[in-house]
Amino acid sequence: MMQFLRPFRGVRPALTALILGVLGACATGPSSPPAPVEDRGATPAPAARPAAEPGATLMRQRARWVSAQWTDLPGWEQDTTTELWPSLLRGCEKPAFDWARVCVDARAAGPMTDAAARAWLRARLQPWRVETLEGANEGLVTGYFEPLIEASRVARGPYRVPLYGPPADLALRNPYWTRQQLDTVPAAKAALHGREIAWVADPLDALILQIQGSGRLQVQEANGTQRLMRAAFAGHNNQPYKSVGRWLIEQGELRADQASWPGIKAWAQKNPQRLNELLWSNPRTVFFREEALADPSMGPKGAQGVPLTPGRSIAVDPLSIPYGTPVWLDTTEPLSSQPLQRLVMAQDTGSAIVGAVRADYFWGWGTTAEQQAGRMKQPLRLWVLWPRS
Repeated sequence: MMQFLRPFRGVRPALTALILGVLGACATGPSSPPAPVEDRGATPAPAARPAAEPGATLMRQRARWVSAQWTDLPGWEQDTTTELWPSLLRGCEKPAFDWARVCVDARAAGPMTDAAARAWLRARLQPWRVETLEGANEGLVTGYFEPLIEASRVARGPYRVPLYGPPADLALRNPYWTRQQLDTVPAAKAALHGREIAWVADPLDALILQIQGSGRLQVQEANGTQRLMRAAFAGHNNQPYKSVGRWLIEQGELRADQASWPGIKAWAQKNPQRLNELLWSNPRTVFFREEALADPSMGPKGAQGVPLTPGRSIAVDPLSIPYGTPVWLDTTEPLSSQPLQRLVMAQDTGSAIVGAVRADYFWGWGTTAEQQAGRMKQPLRLWVLWPRS
């Protein structure tokens, strides 16, 4: 389940500033990179510098990294590693400290096979096992997704639930009105008048957009035409986030194993007279801005400030793993013992993603992504790949 529905994620200036205190960004410049690595019969990979001494440790604020061997990474040779490259290049737009040279080489690399891509990475990077400060190397991975919801540009028919842009007086009140006040207090309602960017049919659709932080809207314009757009995170009312799933459990309405998103929606359908009570249990409201969907194959921007890639981007604790770091993920498919072992990029965070061996796996958008994200709560091991020193 989705942790009883986690609070939003996305680009958050406060968190971005926080990570700058740990690792600074660095600029990249022109260079003459080595020839691309091929499987065989091509220019060999640059000679690898010596790896870290066995047992070497790098300390982070909430994690420690212990030097590892490539053979320690379960499933490494079976990964379709070339799928990582678009996500890696996006991460290089805002590289982590020590990544300038590697990013120059990555931009210059030509087409590669999976085996060649792995050889390219082995030549430049060193694997480190991620552990807690106490030495535990097992943790938890959950999943998240980008909702895809039908909407209308104007209020009509079933589309009566507004999605709002930030009110003009948002910065003048701290904290701002609660969700219940925004629905009931005349002055609060007046502050939102005219700020509607679109209308959806289900209050729970609006809520899941706010929880996930952004979403795709299939919008029917006033003239009847259809357009795909993104409702992107633009701020919130600075009220505390409260899980509606947790509220249902505390009310005795659902068991913990029932408090998934489908379970919450089913409860709401059976208890329409208590829908507002459910919604108002979470005082936080998120505001959106309209964002063009220039490339439908790319996800929303994560906390690193680059678009997320389905199946190749994760959210992490930035005090354990810096944004822009390749991470080897060793877990299982949701509700399954089928291994899920692949190289991903640390490109996002979330307020529930805290600790060393902790990740949130970005599944993408649509029905399958929603189902997989809602089911994912699996054991996890992590290795980071960092430039050789």
